[in-house]
Amino acid sequence: MLKVENIRFGYVPSVDIFRDVTFTIEGGEYIAIGGRNGCGKTTITRLLVGLEKASEGRMYYNGTDITAMPPSKRGQFIGYVFQQPDRQMFRPTVATEVAFGPESLGRTKSEVKRIVDEVLERTGIAHLREAYPPTLRRGEKQRVAIASALAMQSKILILDEPTSGQDGKETKELLALLRQLNQEGITILLITHDMEIMASECSRALIMGNQTVAFDGSPEELFKKSTDELQDLGLTKPPSVELSLAVPSLGYCKSMDELKSKLVAQLSGK
Repeated sequence: MLKVENIRFGYVPSVDIFRDVTFTIEGGEYIAIGGRNGCGKTTITRLLVGLEKASEGRMYYNGTDITAMPPSKRGQFIGYVFQQPDRQMFRPTVATEVAFGPESLGRTKSEVKRIVDEVLERTGIAHLREAYPPTLRRGEKQRVAIASALAMQSKILILDEPTSGQDGKETKELLALLRQLNQEGITILLITHDMEIMASECSRALIMGNQTVAFDGSPEELFKKSTDELQDLGLTKPPSVELSLAVPSLGYCKSMDELKSKLVAQLSGK
């Protein structure tokens, strides 16, 4: 679906952030992008959507070379939710904000209305259609940004630290929405420092480090590495994994809910 080949990039000439970065993203994957601060997690996603330009390498979407394609064109298949979603909103209501994408594609008024109604309902913010975006809570703003991407019929959704600054309820609701969208076939790329989310929600971890992809595999494979190996990547084991691995009979647990369930079953003799 999306292929990155031998990408090289640096903000300053002769000082590379990335060298020879290569990976492929298949349709329907749910990928966590992680690594220590400053390793280039946000930068690699900005390259994917065309907000930065690589000095070397190529990018392909469904076999088509998109290396020189501008962000406005890539936005038809890749949606991007900024860490501060306020930066991508400029219209007076939620409905008109979400309508901007399909309007720019030349859709008719009736088509735009149908699309907006559908994605607002799908993201659980239909009741906010007349709200002024700057007055919304952070979690609501992120849903507006997600709805805007869905209105463009994006097949890939990139989110930069979407749970930071949110309370437990907002985080749970957002993760449930992303899970639902992924089950519907949307490819999710999630930049996160939250190891518990990486372990419990994602099927693949792409860890940046040493100017390239330092790890590419399943979260289970990642978190079964030694503490020292994880520290080298700027990561730690999530509590659920650390506790479950300390009790061999439990096996690997990707979430606290799974850990509790296994403990209850074990204590009750089931």
